[in-house]
Amino acid sequence: MPPRLRSLIGAIALVALVVVYAFLAMVVALLTLPGAPGWVQGAYYVIAGLLWVLPAGLIIRWILKPRA
Repeated sequence: MPPRLRSLIGAIALVALVVVYAFLAMVVALLTLPGAPGWVQGAYYVIAGLLWVLPAGLIIRWILKPRA
């Protein structure tokens, strides 16, 4: 696959990942966190705020993979 096409597909995938992940994190928070103590809410937002980095890293690794 040409590098430019791989970059385009990867960029679209990253944007889609962030949008879908943010929506899912918001839904989970709204369904599970009302009434939870502040430290639980804080811990959730820290973990949810960093968890998207793992799949994004895989997408970026795929984008940067040398041409086979």
